[in-house]
Amino acid sequence: MADSGKETQNEKRQLDSSGEADLRSVLVTSVLNLDRLDTDLYRGTHHWIPRTKRLFGGQIVGQALVAAAKSVSENVYAHSLHCYFVRAGDPSVPVLYQVERIRDGRSFCVRSVKAIQHGQPILICQASFHMLQPSPLEHQFIMPNVPQPDSLLTIEELIQRYLSDPNLADNARQGLNKLLADEVPIEIKPINPPDFYRRTAMEPKKLFWVRARGHIGKGDMKLHCCVAAYVSDYFLLGTALLPYPKYRAQFSASLDHAMWFHSTFRADEWMLYECESPWAGGSRGFIQGRMWRQDGVLAVSCAQEGLMRVKAVSQSKL
Repeated sequence: MADSGKETQNEKRQLDSSGEADLRSVLVTSVLNLDRLDTDLYRGTHHWIPRTKRLFGGQIVGQALVAAAKSVSENVYAHSLHCYFVRAGDPSVPVLYQVERIRDGRSFCVRSVKAIQHGQPILICQASFHMLQPSPLEHQFIMPNVPQPDSLLTIEELIQRYLSDPNLADNARQGLNKLLADEVPIEIKPINPPDFYRRTAMEPKKLFWVRARGHIGKGDMKLHCCVAAYVSDYFLLGTALLPYPKYRAQFSASLDHAMWFHSTFRADEWMLYECESPWAGGSRGFIQGRMWRQDGVLAVSCAQEGLMRVKAVSQSKL
């Protein structure tokens, strides 16, 4: 019996290892993989298409950073990026990434990347890379005190709980099943589980643990920054809608996106993503985000402004 148990455990480890390899292939070699066409010219394809039928902004930002990182030396790492989304992405065609080498200094390198479809830019990205240097000046905010990820449920597990309710309305059930069908290459564990019905006004703030699915490993810090750029766009803009349960987004789109990378981290390990919206108005919302390592180190800061055109939610007569 003991030998049989060991064999079962070994088989499970082999399956887990195989699964991690498959998932890593989806996230790294598919989602953020680029084909080199010429010097500083790359082509990217698409993995996950949101229900809006437009390209996911995080994918375009992540791929643009991959293209920029391919043009710099191994001893410099991304410390910031600033992007403008200028056109909606077309999921039916690949994206071309054209890199311009703006400056190569002794400790800083700057790159400009255009993401192009149909001969026109859909995103303009400026990325800066810096050689790691020691400094006597070090401080950061304190990480929020929240439950650890091991004690929380994933988004998928929460949805399954809703679906187990026999009184769940058919339209709600259909919507939740569509969410489950999305092949999203990251895991998310909300600190305060979301109200899928949005019946109450909430503070414009979200806290959730997030990590890439599968195993990436220590690897190149440039790769983890690219994965974090991909992850950063999830749920960020929706934070600005939390105080308004009587409205839903009729149309929303990211306008710009900025990130700052502070410390080394692994995107395949749990990080706390803290999102808050200090302002909304003029059909726009502004959101700030912070990604914390589990040991309390502030790894990434980001900011985004998005367009949000809303309409009133119709009240049920039942």
